[in-house]
Amino acid sequence: MTGGLKDGEPEEEFLHSPFIRKQGNIYKPNNKDMDNDSLNEKTMEDIHTKEIDLVNRDPKHINDDVVKVDFEDVIAEPAGTYSFDGVWKASFTTFTVTKYWCYRLLTALVGIPLALIWGIFFAILSFLHIWAVVPCVKSYLIEIHCVSRVYSICVHTFCDPLFEAMGKCLSSIRVRTTKEGGMVGCWGWEGQSREKERALPNSI
Repeated sequence: MTGGLKDGEPEEEFLHSPFIRKQGNIYKPNNKDMDNDSLNEKTMEDIHTKEIDLVNRDPKHINDDVVKVDFEDVIAEPAGTYSFDGVWKASFTTFTVTKYWCYRLLTALVGIPLALIWGIFFAILSFLHIWAVVPCVKSYLIEIHCVSRVYSICVHTFCDPLFEAMGKCLSSIRVRTTKEGGMVGCWGWEGQSREKERALPNSI
């Protein structure tokens, strides 16, 4: 058959890979941008559908030093002041079991309502931050940028010539103090030899 490959003949290799459009390409595996988009979508879905870890319930260690309290952190007997061994063991068991079951009872009663309240609170906080705070800050930055340009023009127009003139006037002043025989000499304007003298108090 014409145009076909003969037996034993190697397939012709392409010197250049075929052009693949980044946008609108139906061949998704060859499009890296679309692959990244799909991965991002999958990641966003996994955030809300991932399974919670029932073993490590504090993965970010935010309560390690706050509420991690054991019997040894609260009650301790120094050397020479010991209670009966049975009393010490019973106290340890009572403290540990009471703390454990009271915490479980409180979480069973108010854990879900508090989770609902905190969820609503942080949802409102996120809403206000996204839809109110950030736009206000952005608008403030835009407006203050315009004000800063006007202020800069005013300063360069009115203040710079004034201070440059004052600097040139004051730059001709030369001051020199000398102490000779209990007298102090002070020289004034450049080119002038005016000298003011005043008597110094005698040293004791």
